[in-house]
Amino acid sequence: MNSRYVGGLYMALAACIWGGMYVVSKIMLTVVQPLELVWLRYVVALVALAISVVTTRQSWRVRWRHLPLVAAVGVIGYAVSIWTQFLGTKLSTAQMGAIITSATPAFMVLFARLLLAEKITVRRAASVVLATAGVLMIVGIGGLSPSYKLGGVILVVAALTWALMSVLVKRIPRDYSQLTVTLYAIAVATLCMTPVAVPQLMHASLGIWLRPSMWAGLLYIGVVSTAGAFFLWNQGLQLVDASSGGLFFFFQPLTGTLLGWLILGEAIGWSFWAGAALIVGSVLLVLRDS
Repeated sequence: MNSRYVGGLYMALAACIWGGMYVVSKIMLTVVQPLELVWLRYVVALVALAISVVTTRQSWRVRWRHLPLVAAVGVIGYAVSIWTQFLGTKLSTAQMGAIITSATPAFMVLFARLLLAEKITVRRAASVVLATAGVLMIVGIGGLSPSYKLGGVILVVAALTWALMSVLVKRIPRDYSQLTVTLYAIAVATLCMTPVAVPQLMHASLGIWLRPSMWAGLLYIGVVSTAGAFFLWNQGLQLVDASSGGLFFFFQPLTGTLLGWLILGEAIGWSFWAGAALIVGSVLLVLRDS
């Protein structure tokens, strides 16, 4: 199978997993703060990744000259971007979060041009426009009250930093184990957040740790949506152009909205299905771009 299709499959699956995470995190954020939740998911993810690296006998080697790049992926993408994504959504609305973070692929096209000298083709530009229109149809344009300005600014930071991180991943040599690279990057992010997150957790109610739903949620966001999805995203980025790969990010709001309808009973109408068709069409368009 063409490597672009394999890479696209990996990235689409990662985005779908993240879409499911919105349903889980919406419940968990009622009992823990955004930074605490990010730190907890990374601790669980580190255990899962370490077990995977050992059991599959992956190489632990990363050359010294590439360690700053791996650290940058951890700080920019896994620490700053994920925390600001949770914080911005908490301060504003889920709809605003979906609208603003949907700008990520457009930022990826820009960063890929600046850092990787990737050409911006007409087809890629058209794909971004189609997918953005699809997301806007799905989530609507409500909730943009002035009271949410701070949350909106924070969400823009989340979109920018995730796009930059995704492009930086392309500069990491492909001969490295992506499991190992993901583990190291998450370890850096965890260390950055520990001084603030741990004291906050020490003041959390003991009762939250006695809830089965809390542990089930941690396993999902730590093992599946962090260890698994981050690995799939990084692996997919090695197989497709960064500017094209960003389009698969649009599966996140699509899946989140669909699961919200199926699990939480949230209403969706014809606009969802029309938007979904535009997103799928944009991805098919960019996959045909050579």
